[in-house]
Amino acid sequence: MLRNLVGFAIFAVISIFLLKVLFGLFGLVLGLLGTVVWLAFVGFMIYLILKLFAPATAARVREMVAGRY
Repeated sequence: MLRNLVGFAIFAVISIFLLKVLFGLFGLVLGLLGTVVWLAFVGFMIYLILKLFAPATAARVREMVAGRY
């Protein structure tokens, strides 16, 4: 009976540790994804402002990003 109790306790400690690692990695991935989305939004806003004030430059930027320089 004591052996079963110790086995369950060790299993619980290992499970909690693995869950913390798993959710930590999940949080890291979500954080990186949020950063990428934010940077894409900022770049899009800069492109829209550039397109509004300097359409020729915006066209050159678009061609450069598309790879048709």
